[in-house]
Amino acid sequence: MTALAQRVLAVGTMNGPYVLPTGRTLDFYFDEYRVVADPALLAETGKALARLLPPRIDVIAGLELGGVPFALAVSAATGLPTALVRKVAKPYGARLQVEGQPPPGARVAMVDDVIRSGRQITIAATALRQAGSDPVTALALLIRPGNAKALLNSQGIAVAGVIDDSPVPLRLGQP
Repeated sequence: MTALAQRVLAVGTMNGPYVLPTGRTLDFYFDEYRVVADPALLAETGKALARLLPPRIDVIAGLELGGVPFALAVSAATGLPTALVRKVAKPYGARLQVEGQPPPGARVAMVDDVIRSGRQITIAATALRQAGSDPVTALALLIRPGNAKALLNSQGIAVAGVIDDSPVPLRLGQP
């Protein structure tokens, strides 16, 4: 495990209880907001995520809400423009689900904090496709165990993470 991964886990691991959207309760969890609260650590994680980008990416898309600060850090590290993707379109104003207007055909890297099931990435990819762009990869600070990689790969979306504990689950916070 890299020194950055150890620092991220040390800062972000919290003892539970934490209730997942499925209703399952965890005894410990990863709190990405503790990582983004540290400007130096956020900048370092942005650079690490940027190193995971495939060639020819045009836009970095941050997923509501946890992916937004990491996407902005990747944008700052690369100089690439950012789009922001909501879970659902706002019911007022311009009523957009994708803010930032990626140009038609833009190759997009979606950035989230944690990938667990792949559901949020799938929602964002659908919204980006409807907006005319091409979501080709999903990046995350942490990839948790599960079928997310297989699900997203089947949709033509590559997946990479700074910390990937999908092959062999780690106890968060333990090297």
